[in-house]
Amino acid sequence: MEFTVQQIADLLQGEIEGDNLAKVSTLAKIEEAQKGALAFLANAKYEPYLYTTGASAVIVSDKLELKKPVSAALIRVSDPYTSFSTLLQYYQATILASKTGVEEPSFIGSGGEIGENHYRGAFSYIGNNCKIGQNVRIFPQAYIGDNVTIGDNTTIFAGAKLYANTVIGSNCTIHAGVVLGSDGFGFAPQEDGSYKIVPQIGNVVLEDDVSIGANATIDCATMGSTIIRQGTKIDNLVQIAHNVEIGKHTVIAAQTGISGSAKIGNYCVIAGQVGIVGHISIADKTTIGAQSGVGKTIKKPGTIIQGSPAFDYKQNLRALTVFRKLPELQRELEALRDKN
Repeated sequence: MEFTVQQIADLLQGEIEGDNLAKVSTLAKIEEAQKGALAFLANAKYEPYLYTTGASAVIVSDKLELKKPVSAALIRVSDPYTSFSTLLQYYQATILASKTGVEEPSFIGSGGEIGENHYRGAFSYIGNNCKIGQNVRIFPQAYIGDNVTIGDNTTIFAGAKLYANTVIGSNCTIHAGVVLGSDGFGFAPQEDGSYKIVPQIGNVVLEDDVSIGANATIDCATMGSTIIRQGTKIDNLVQIAHNVEIGKHTVIAAQTGISGSAKIGNYCVIAGQVGIVGHISIADKTTIGAQSGVGKTIKKPGTIIQGSPAFDYKQNLRALTVFRKLPELQRELEALRDKN
C-alpha cells in the first residue's frame, strides 16, 4: 500500500514541513529507513539519525527545534510515539480487514448468530448457541465452545481456545495459544491426604478493548465470573486464576501469576514474573516491580512496591544497598569483636 505524506498527516492531524506529495509504502526505524519509508522520532537520543535518515517522511514532535537541514518530509504532532502507534493500528486493521469469508474445512454449530464481514479460518470450530459480532476475525484452528459471546471487531488468533460460556467484548485481541475458561485450581483436601475436585462452573468475562498475549491462560470462576475490565492489556505467558478481577486499563507483563479471588485495581502496572497471592486486593494505580512477591493487600492508591516479599520501592532500594554491603559490614563487625 502506498500513501502520500499528506494522507498520513490528515490521519494523524499533523502539520507538514516539506514535500506533502512524497510517497511512502513501508514503515521503518529511523536509523534503518530508506526512500519510500516512514519513520518516527520520539526518543531524543535518536535525533542525530533525523539528519542522516533515508526515510521519505518522519513523524516528529511539534516542539522539536531542528539543528541541521533535513531531507525527509516532517509530520509534526504533539506525541510522535502515540501517533506512530495510531498509524500501526490503522495499518494492522487494514491488513486484518482483508481477511473475510470462510475457509474450509471449518465448523459452526446450530442456534447461534454471526455478524457481517467476518472471517473464519480453516479448521476453526464454533460451538452451539454462540453470538458473534460484526467484523470478527477467527483464525485457523481456533476453538470456540458453546454459548460463547464475542463482540464486534474482535480478533481470535490461531490456536486460541475459548471454553463454553466465555464472554468477550468488542475490539479485543486474543493471541495465539490463549486459553480462556479452563478449570480453576480447585481441590478439597481429604483426611486421607488425597484431593477431591471442586467443579468450576463459572466463566470468564473480558470487557471491551482487552488484549491477551500469546499462551496466556485465564481460568473460569468456581462460581460467577473471572473478570478482566475494559482496556486491560495482558502479556504472553500470564496465568490468572479463578474468580480474579482485574480493573480497567491495567497492564500485566509476562510470566506473572495471580492467584484465585485476588482483586486488582484500575490503572495498575504489574511487571514481569510477579506473583500475587489469592484473596487480597491491590489499590488503583499501584506499580509492582519485576520478580516481586505480593502477599498482602495494598490499600493506598499509587503505591510503588518491589521485592519478595514486596514492600515500598524506595525502601527496597535502600535495603538492597545495605544487602550488597553485608560482606563488608560483617568484616568490620568481626574486626570490632576481635579488638574486644
